[in-house]
Amino acid sequence: MQLISKKFNELSNTEIYEILKARAEIFILEQNIHYQDMDNIDYNSLHCFFMKDNKITAYLRAFYKDDNKDIVKIGRVLTLKHGNGIGKELMEQSLKSIKEKMPCKKICMDAQKHAIGFYEKFGFKVVSNDFLEEGIVHVVMELEI
Repeated sequence: MQLISKKFNELSNTEIYEILKARAEIFILEQNIHYQDMDNIDYNSLHCFFMKDNKITAYLRAFYKDDNKDIVKIGRVLTLKHGNGIGKELMEQSLKSIKEKMPCKKICMDAQKHAIGFYEKFGFKVVSNDFLEEGIVHVVMELEI
């Protein structure tokens, strides 16, 4: 699959709609998280995703953390179908795109605890204790560039 990697102002109306729809499907409906998804961070993010038949199949966003150009934070990582390798492909291609388009020294994320092993395969390391975010146990993970 070919990764689509765009800044917010490069996204089409259809892409924005499908991104928001996919995020709602996974985080609100599947994981039962009640939160304000549209948090203004999207405006300053790099949106990395796969589409098939004009539908998002996998997605994540990346943005500079706290206006610090040394640290990029990844969030809203999702796949619509689980266990088919698309998450691995998304991470591999997105990390390359982030390194090219968002030069940094470190990439971090608040990862759901059950996904630690998945992210460790890409070199991420746990750097925090467990904490609750939206009722789900998370840890901070970092990848040195």
